Amino acid sequence: MFYQFKLATIPEEINAYFALRHAIFVEEQALFQGSDIDHLDNIAHPIIAIAPETQQVIGVVRIYEPEPGLWYGGRLGTHADYRKGWKIGKGLITQAVTTANAWGCTQFLATVQLQNVRFFQRLHWTSQQEISIRDRPHHLMEADLRYYPANHELRPTLSLSQEAS
Repeated sequence: MFYQFKLATIPEEINAYFALRHAIFVEEQALFQGSDIDHLDNIAHPIIAIAPETQQVIGVVRIYEPEPGLWYGGRLGTHADYRKGWKIGKGLITQAVTTANAWGCTQFLATVQLQNVRFFQRLHWTSQQEISIRDRPHHLMEADLRYYPANHELRPTLSLSQEAS
């Protein structure tokens, strides 16, 4: 099965992106109460995975650049019905890093939950530091950009501030 990985650009995609994040991080993992939306959503670009047979958003990640050249990925998640084989997670990570690379990334970091560290290591990431976020073990990890050549994604103007406020 071939999934589509892309920036969420239209209201329906953006709404589905936030709904899936809520289902994963608020309802399922209980990392947040009420909402997982934060100030970073005002500068983040949402990336989604879409199932071809249903056009349903089945995976999410956001990327953001807090300072020139430094990019972060976060809120990586896959719909519970599609978590076999890591294919969606790998595709989202690849889309995130290759997109940031196209937009001038010189360093790409992510905070990764402990249970996913090995998966990221297999995708050419290295752990920089063990940290705790919301009382759960994470690793601050860095992508080896040599394995993520820039794609041809054009950088859109951010317009998510109304959804993230």
